[in-house]
Amino acid sequence: MAWKDAYQYVGKIFNKQERVNGTAQDLHQEAGRQDAALPLAARIGSVVNLQKTPLIRAISQGSLIAMPDDAETRIVAISRVELPISGKMYRYYLNADDETQEKFLQLYCDASGAVVEMLYCSRLTRLIPETVEDQQAYLGENGVGLGDRSYSLWREQLAAIGWDNDSLDTVFADADSVVYERDAGDAAQDFVAPFKGIETRIDDAAGQHGLQQEVVFMPYRRNLAEEGSQTEILLISTEILRSRDGDTNSRGIHVDFMIAIPLEAERLLVQ
Repeated sequence: MAWKDAYQYVGKIFNKQERVNGTAQDLHQEAGRQDAALPLAARIGSVVNLQKTPLIRAISQGSLIAMPDDAETRIVAISRVELPISGKMYRYYLNADDETQEKFLQLYCDASGAVVEMLYCSRLTRLIPETVEDQQAYLGENGVGLGDRSYSLWREQLAAIGWDNDSLDTVFADADSVVYERDAGDAAQDFVAPFKGIETRIDDAAGQHGLQQEVVFMPYRRNLAEEGSQTEILLISTEILRSRDGDTNSRGIHVDFMIAIPLEAERLLVQ
């Protein structure tokens, strides 16, 4: 999938919101430079040195995060998430295989280009919303569902996807569920509309392979310890595939439940 193909849709979000900054050609030229001018000087193939202390500490406190394995030390794909905000969001994938556990580093840069937030993310599970009602809920339509004030994960849900009892005990102790609070908007509001954007991912430096998808997401957060020094984010993201490797006949919808741990800048080195 060439960058030109990848960005042919990025003038709009859900064909409703017109992008005002630049023409389609400008977007293509900008996109063509991304692999050579990314935050932290990252490129596809770059080696990632991630200090695992925050992840180990989080797991010891009941986090659902999955550690990167020994083979997940290089950036295998890079994406830009286009959002109607002044900053920019990037994802550096350590594992982009749909059939295995997806993992990526998510960076948010402010309008000046400074990295202001870094997250390490691993996929907890993926589901397919098969009914219209399920799809509406995970798109936050009708003012309910994705965007509600809180979200609960239940012990039986994780048991159903293969978690063993020892791991479940570490996460849940004597509780049946863990509760995450919405990490966006006014906490007093019962519902806040989820974020909407377009993710364009390239899986090789030449941009011949990759995908583009609409994303509707909301972050939820919980404290892992009573003092609140360590937090965990549950990122629920509904993703509507629009093209893969430039093939616009590829279509699909799924919901990813990503677990994320915030990282400090000194914990990460990209070479």
